[in-house]
Amino acid sequence: MKDAAAARVFGPPPDTARVRLREFTVDDVATIEALDADPRVMRYINGGKPSTHEEAVASVERVLKRYTEHPGQGVWHAARRDDGRFIGWISLKFAGASQDVEIGYRLVFDAWGSGFATELSRAMLVRGFDGLGLSRIIGVTHPDNHASQRVLAKVGMRDEGFGRYYDQDLRLFAIARARWRDIASVGAGA
Repeated sequence: MKDAAAARVFGPPPDTARVRLREFTVDDVATIEALDADPRVMRYINGGKPSTHEEAVASVERVLKRYTEHPGQGVWHAARRDDGRFIGWISLKFAGASQDVEIGYRLVFDAWGSGFATELSRAMLVRGFDGLGLSRIIGVTHPDNHASQRVLAKVGMRDEGFGRYYDQDLRLFAIARARWRDIASVGAGA
């Protein structure tokens, strides 16, 4: 049983109803660079500045290393199942230098408001709690990023005020495994 659970967490998470997930490759640098070039996407990230080509290369290199350094964790390429278009990425990884594991996402502007962030975040909760056996998962946002805060609340995370992550004071949302199981069981019985 333990081996079966471990096998589920290597490689990308299973696809969701509308999204195909896969590991990033070195060929995805241009995709990340294009995503991070949109000022709407970067509004609350990196001081609102688009990433440079060099930063996109470094980002993909970090992502590729994470797959082996922290099995089960990672950042995954997300594309629509219906037409294959890239919509962004979803992650389940350590939050900076902390030992807290966070859900993160960055989506192309055209994918905003379509429920993709919620769908993908729920998939990361399943991976984290069922696959990795985590006891708590967090999400952090810029204090003014109310749309992302709504997504985290929608998947059952509670607002815990502020936390210090990535050398910034960020809004902190969290959910414990017991609360997630309660929410999941209510949803299954509905």
